[in-house]
Amino acid sequence: MDQPQDHPGLAEDWALLKSFLPANWQELAASTGALKGLRKDKSAENLLRVLLLHLGCGHSLQETALRARRARLAELTAAAVWNRLQKSADWLRRLCVELFRERGLALAGTGGFQIRALDATLVKEPGRGSLWRIHYSVRLPSLACDFFQLTATEGAGTGESFRRFPLRAGDYLLADRGYSTAAGLHYVAQAGAFATARVNTASLPLVTPQGGPFDLLAALKGLRRAGQIGCWTVAALDGGGNRVSGRVCALRKTAEAIRVAHKALRRKASKKGQRLQPRTLEFAKYVILFTTFPQETFPAAEVLEWYRTRWQVELVFKRFKSLAQLGHLPKHADESAKAWLYGKLLVALLVEKLLAHARSISPWGYPLAAAATA
Repeated sequence: MDQPQDHPGLAEDWALLKSFLPANWQELAASTGALKGLRKDKSAENLLRVLLLHLGCGHSLQETALRARRARLAELTAAAVWNRLQKSADWLRRLCVELFRERGLALAGTGGFQIRALDATLVKEPGRGSLWRIHYSVRLPSLACDFFQLTATEGAGTGESFRRFPLRAGDYLLADRGYSTAAGLHYVAQAGAFATARVNTASLPLVTPQGGPFDLLAALKGLRRAGQIGCWTVAALDGGGNRVSGRVCALRKTAEAIRVAHKALRRKASKKGQRLQPRTLEFAKYVILFTTFPQETFPAAEVLEWYRTRWQVELVFKRFKSLAQLGHLPKHADESAKAWLYGKLLVALLVEKLLAHARSISPWGYPLAAAATA
């Protein structure tokens, strides 16, 4: 393979891609130590191109090394690519943070408390490889991954659960409905931490402070206007009789958001050959959260706003999850796995940015500032 500059199309594509990177992307490579230890070529540009062969194109470490040599980007072995990926973890994370800021994502300051967004996703090794579940925790607003674990996808203890994560007293956790169980919330409370989770009405039994059944649907029907917020003091009750006191914070969606939610539910039910229950359609009209965040610090509107922030991050991770189906999945070391995770997220963010520009800027699909002047 000839040098990249011998192929005008490839050179133009790379120049365009660089224009979407944060302005300080090369300085970050030096300051984070990504270039440390490189002997022959300390080029941040060549290093990033090598990493993107692995992270963006899905090539194995061996193929990445081969393509990098043939393109005269770097003389690296597969092991050297692996080591370079690990050393680039903080660089990749910082690039993601900068791209999040450019998106206008308002990750507000935390005022001394630690917000953590928890999630899990499935990834498959290339070809007929194994299916794995990634459990990870990301700190907000720094986006630093503070926990990462790979498990199988079948068997006891492999599903989404708060119990999967090490917790510290004073942690504030944000999680989707997969974590909406009383047993998991009890684990959080026992650790001295706090949680906000999307309510799964099928798995989270709720009672009143007096211990009687809490009619969630009846309470929600009092929210008739789009954007109207409701808050009720309740407790979650697990099978062992443990009670976790908290609040249900809910918001009625707009008519359009309700229409979209109902359409998705009907499509899902049709595919599975299931009959859609009227209660399911009614619950879909609301965003419903269970929270143990202290009421004096987090009124209902602020709880919903924090969850909205988590959802904004989730929108990008949805793109990441699809991209995570590509390429080699590192299983041998947490640090390399975290670097791989940040690298995949960087690819997802760049894809989002490219698509946004392609949709909004006509006719060439990139900003004039990226074009060379005559």
